[in-house]
Amino acid sequence: MQIFNNVKQAQDWCKSQKSSGKTIGLVPTMGYLHAGHLSLVRMARQKCDIVIVSIFVNPMQFGQGEDLDKYPCDLKRDTELLENEKVDAVFAPLVRDMYPEGYSTFVQVQGEITDKLCGASRPGHFQGVTTVVSKLFLICQPDKAFFGQKDAQQAVIIEKMVRELNFPLTIVRGPIIREADGLAMSSRNVNLSEEQRKQALILNQALLAAKKEIMAGQRDTEILKQGMRKMIASQPEAQIDYIEIYQADELKDIKEIVGGKIIMALAVKFGNTRLIDNLTVEV
Repeated sequence: MQIFNNVKQAQDWCKSQKSSGKTIGLVPTMGYLHAGHLSLVRMARQKCDIVIVSIFVNPMQFGQGEDLDKYPCDLKRDTELLENEKVDAVFAPLVRDMYPEGYSTFVQVQGEITDKLCGASRPGHFQGVTTVVSKLFLICQPDKAFFGQKDAQQAVIIEKMVRELNFPLTIVRGPIIREADGLAMSSRNVNLSEEQRKQALILNQALLAAKKEIMAGQRDTEILKQGMRKMIASQPEAQIDYIEIYQADELKDIKEIVGGKIIMALAVKFGNTRLIDNLTVEV
């Protein structure tokens, strides 16, 4: 397994793979890998000749007062996990190489799609995401790039960026991978206390309860959101950021569910740890 820290070396290696006719699958991560990341790696292995995983905690997508300094990192652990998965290359650049002194070029998807959900409470977050992902695409030159459904808004925004900027690649989404008790896997879960970890189970439980209501005929999104809010607020350490229901493909606002796919998305803090989760339902 190749490990690259240098941007040009990684780019040259990817160019050589492409010139030999091989397809490249990229799995972008911020490291501290879990089973959700590894499921994307396995998808990439099935669909592409070469698999490269990027590990980069992108400071540009963290706002002031967020958990950049507390974000878990363990490159040795991550590379061992990836070697076991027979990944071909790891790209783990330094911040100064991705954003050299005087860096001033940004990629931004504008409009309602980035202003809601995580974009509303984390201004500038998605500009940081789309900028770094664009750079990773240009460096690694993937034919397919793999993203998890847990970050559903991120996936929709990146798909839009790829479409509108004519990136020559396909975005592939992998399903949310959950712990046995239903908690969505996240690198941030390690920051939860034992009690917070127990309380966080309410997130998936609230989503499933709302799905049950939809299947029973409830179509008023406000009533559904109120029900989820009441359930989550029953946990003493839960601090709700948002609970929303949108049309799934483009995150359009809906007041009443009339058919098709909808997504229920939420973000909740337990102590200083912010968790997100979502559930797609087809009506």
